[in-house]
Amino acid sequence: MTMLLFKNARIFDGKSADCPEGMSVLVEGDTIREVSDKPIAAKDARVLDVGGRTLMPGMIDAHMHAYASDVNMFKVEALGSAYRTAHAVRMLGFMLDCGFTTVRDVGGGDYSLAKAITDGLVRAPRYLYSGKVLSMTGGHGDMRRVEEAPDYKSMCSCGVFNSFCKVADGVDECLRATREELRQGAHCIKIMGSGGVASPTDPIWMNQYREDEIRAIVQECTERRSYASAHCHPASAVRRCVEFGVRSIEHGTLIDDETARFVAKSSSYIIPTMVIIFALVELGAKLGFPPESLVKAEFAFKEALSGLDKMRKAGVKVGYGTDLLGTTTVQQCREFTLRSEVFTPVELLRQATSVNAEMMMMEGRIGCVAPGAYADLIVVDGDPLRDIGLVAADGKKLTTIVRGGEVVKG
Repeated sequence: MTMLLFKNARIFDGKSADCPEGMSVLVEGDTIREVSDKPIAAKDARVLDVGGRTLMPGMIDAHMHAYASDVNMFKVEALGSAYRTAHAVRMLGFMLDCGFTTVRDVGGGDYSLAKAITDGLVRAPRYLYSGKVLSMTGGHGDMRRVEEAPDYKSMCSCGVFNSFCKVADGVDECLRATREELRQGAHCIKIMGSGGVASPTDPIWMNQYREDEIRAIVQECTERRSYASAHCHPASAVRRCVEFGVRSIEHGTLIDDETARFVAKSSSYIIPTMVIIFALVELGAKLGFPPESLVKAEFAFKEALSGLDKMRKAGVKVGYGTDLLGTTTVQQCREFTLRSEVFTPVELLRQATSVNAEMMMMEGRIGCVAPGAYADLIVVDGDPLRDIGLVAADGKKLTTIVRGGEVVKG
């Protein structure tokens, strides 16, 4: 079994701001076997002298969409599965080179792509997916234009779906859709808990899904030892989804102080996604983002950073996500820069490592440097706890990247 020995390392373990120096880390196969402040004897190991640089966990992007090949969802559908897959391959490789050794695809990811990554056909981070997002009719996942007439032949919405979403109405449909996604290996189940930006017919302030539908989905996830995630922009949607048992709130852009304090007292997490909002406002019109959606993006833009400040002041458990679409995916690391207006470097590094690992129910396996964890590691040329720009440089300041014990850079 292949062994790697890192020596002379300064370690950020994903949590502590105190980074011990002169450390050694032994990797055996895909797992960290030993972390020591003394030299480790391993005669058959490949030795990597870190030279006093910062060794830290590979980072985690907890909100991405591998198949989102364009900012315009209608164009994504029209270009077909081969184009979407080609985009996924290119962007996943880019993310790995930026130091993201794990990603969570919360809309559209599937077993086929995950299997290709596992079998080494695609160069990519560790890949977890939620399958198709569940949306009510007319919700954020229902991408039919307003002029499209409904099909009442079957008297149900079970036939409405696209590359990213499945429309399900009522408890029975929601349960069946949840079970289908879990059957196909979904890491978690994501629902549309409010209106959104990219969808054509629902206002962003709209709460979506009834309480009984959300609770049924949450319970089904719990029985599978998984969890539910919910797209939510307005404070009202955030609060009710947390009340109904949703673990991971995506975006939370329009949160207020009272709701932030409520979430902070719960076991739920929020995964803000600043960079996609900024990117769409700056480039959306040029890239063909629909005008009606651009109006909603500009509305969210006005509240985005103030929402982050509310979360920080309340003590909300905040994770790292980006939600980028099409060519904007190359801005993945810019999320650090935008959040640095509110959070300190160590807070940001925790968000992208240990907090995301906890939220994803994978604490001790990813997002840390500890015996028994996956050997997902990066070496930063400098001190990212003082200069967050080192991890926001699209991988240029990373001298080594290890994913599952395999050296992919360095």
